[in-house]
Amino acid sequence: MIEVLLVDDEPRMLDLLSLYLTPRGYHCIKATSGQQAVSLLEQRQFRLVLLDVMMPEMDGWETCRKIREISTVPIIMVTARNQTPDVIQGLKQGADDYVTKPFHEEELLARIEAVLRRMHSYLKVEFKGLVWDESKHLASMNGKELSLTPIEFSLLGLFLNNNAYVFSREQLIERIWGNDSDTEDRTVDSHIRNLRDKLRKSGFPIEQHLKTVYGIGYRWTNEE
Repeated sequence: MIEVLLVDDEPRMLDLLSLYLTPRGYHCIKATSGQQAVSLLEQRQFRLVLLDVMMPEMDGWETCRKIREISTVPIIMVTARNQTPDVIQGLKQGADDYVTKPFHEEELLARIEAVLRRMHSYLKVEFKGLVWDESKHLASMNGKELSLTPIEFSLLGLFLNNNAYVFSREQLIERIWGNDSDTEDRTVDSHIRNLRDKLRKSGFPIEQHLKTVYGIGYRWTNEE
């Protein structure tokens, strides 16, 4: 699941954003101040920050500047300040995009997806000798390239980037094959079986990390 940090001093706005994002597969963590947001980012990793501008004590521009001192996490400013100088200031402080209130739910989701796509192209994950490199479309184990199909490669990346999240087969079909696909559950199981077999033969302890959640789907865990 994609973890998103929501930063706004208005609880109702935080609840609204969470209401939009949670059904789309985002796990939302809420912060009601810039100070709290910076503190959270010092403790854990997020894939995205949605940041309000008009906040007391530390406004969104200062918060954005402080975040950029410690993190390259994508930042989308979400604010009622819609004048061109405000947009320019936000982008100069390090924001990746700027959405003005009131906003349409679908526009916000589209902008989030666009920002994540841009960042995703540079994503590289390493775990126990297993390397998944999106930019090179390459997976390897202890330096030896794995011969994965495009579907297997995408599944592996999805699991590695969503530790402890349970994916139903329907969610996997939506994420990997797309909403318009007529892919069946047994096709998903077949690809998972092949991925497990290839990782097992490479020497990766796949049974410890890719678990079947009976009656639901699959879960990746980084724990032993």
